[in-house]
Amino acid sequence: MRIKFRNILLLLSVAIVYVVADDFKEEIFIKPLPPTNLYVFFQFITQNEETSFEHSHLAPRSLGEIMSRYEVDELHLTLTEGQWRHNKWGYPILDASSGAELYAWFSPTVTDVDTQWRKLSATLSGLFCASLNFIDNFNTVTPQMAMWPMGAIKANKNVTSQLRYATLPREIVCTENLTPWKKLLPCESSHGFATLLNSRMIHNTNYHSIGVHVRKICKAEDCSEINLEIKQTVALVYDLKIINSIDWSFRKLFGQGLPGPCPLSSSSKIYVDVTSNDTFPFKLNPLPDNVILSKRGGSDTTLAIYNIIQTNHMINIGAEYGTKDKVLVTIPPPLTFNRYVLGYGKEFGGIVTEIKNNYWAPIDIVLLENAPWWLPIQLSSLRINGEAKSKLVKSLYYSPGRSRQKPYHLELLMQLPPKSTTTITIDFEFVFLKWQEYPPDANHGFYIGSALISANLPTARNYTSLPLTGSTIDSVINASKPWYPAIFRTNGAMVSLPTPDFSMPYNVICLACTVVALAFGPLHNICTKELVLKAVGSPISLRQKIMNLFKRKQD
Repeated sequence: MRIKFRNILLLLSVAIVYVVADDFKEEIFIKPLPPTNLYVFFQFITQNEETSFEHSHLAPRSLGEIMSRYEVDELHLTLTEGQWRHNKWGYPILDASSGAELYAWFSPTVTDVDTQWRKLSATLSGLFCASLNFIDNFNTVTPQMAMWPMGAIKANKNVTSQLRYATLPREIVCTENLTPWKKLLPCESSHGFATLLNSRMIHNTNYHSIGVHVRKICKAEDCSEINLEIKQTVALVYDLKIINSIDWSFRKLFGQGLPGPCPLSSSSKIYVDVTSNDTFPFKLNPLPDNVILSKRGGSDTTLAIYNIIQTNHMINIGAEYGTKDKVLVTIPPPLTFNRYVLGYGKEFGGIVTEIKNNYWAPIDIVLLENAPWWLPIQLSSLRINGEAKSKLVKSLYYSPGRSRQKPYHLELLMQLPPKSTTTITIDFEFVFLKWQEYPPDANHGFYIGSALISANLPTARNYTSLPLTGSTIDSVINASKPWYPAIFRTNGAMVSLPTPDFSMPYNVICLACTVVALAFGPLHNICTKELVLKAVGSPISLRQKIMNLFKRKQD
């Protein structure tokens, strides 16, 4: 009995070790975007030791098996509907491209990265019920300067060759994607902050994005031990005009209150940015547990914090505005941009990207243009502010595309002058596709993915992103740095390629079927039916027919 008891204690101690190794946190960040919008950001963070992932009881094993099977060091996947308006709303915590966006860094031991990349996208397609299986070499690029790993990597390693990036701008986000996303959470959607994610409410927003981000983080300062971090995010932008009130609350936004925290969570906090309270005053109800002033990069941010880890009752946080008829003038962020398509007809066109530096000092950026193979861009037509050769370009990388095999890839390292607008123009040609390569609604147009703009911002004005070493929202408090790295996505575009008249095959099919039916019917009757003469009696006169009719009525 003593031996059995000791074995039981040993098993319990081992289980406790694994429980301690896992950690789960859930957070909500709410920021009013005056005058009529509201930004709500959810993030669910699960951390566990990389070596004991198969014994984890909090992290999703399905995602962990994908990371280990395909030897992925870092993974980022977002599914987004709508466009983020950087000019009006500032910068989000995590920017995302419209549609589906997937990029990953593979382990240095992987030799055939392209094969692993296709297998990874196909597996994630089945996990999240998305069309990621359409990702292949013909829509994948390897960024050289625009992207960098967010997690811990070994020094003096060339990580660029192990990176793959692809987008599907036509992908639609729906409930089928949100349901498997919820199942990856420790409490799923039965407890915690995930209970607020009602698909009927969040898909009725101007902008919504769900994401999964997996990276390696250092457990200690010397980075001798590494943990695996799985971060699931949801970004929403509400139009307060839809709920017919500028006053907002959980019940108005999500259709219900918050029942409480997840029992498996070690931290459950809600952050409300009340910085705009000075110019557009509102009152929070209930009152927050704490109010903190954060000074970061020359910008002051006031955060109201609700700690609900010990709360067991229904919570309905809301805001009531005192003055509702104010006209506000928004201050633009230090870097704004716009993208559109030029040209007319079905032969030539152009893509124009306008980048505006609103800061008083120059800003270094990297612009990545990813044009699909059916939209060949011409490097000789590249113009910077109308000039073929510009001193603003410090470095250039160009990879020509190949029909039906690889896209066109252009990256520019530029230094934007202070208080200036830089226009980048590049021409393209329209090509003819095979009739099977057109989408079902060919006349709707063809989507072009967003361009990437990487920058080191000298100020944190309108900047809400987390530091590279931070995981939770409280890491932004007083987190001043010399530079603030950011990767932005421009708005997408749409072009109309030369499209054949798809109604002509339909007309030919209808006409041919009609002719065959008219010709086949009589021939079939003649060949299969037998003609038999029927004996006919003496004819009946008209007078007799009338008399017979009156007799029937009398009867």
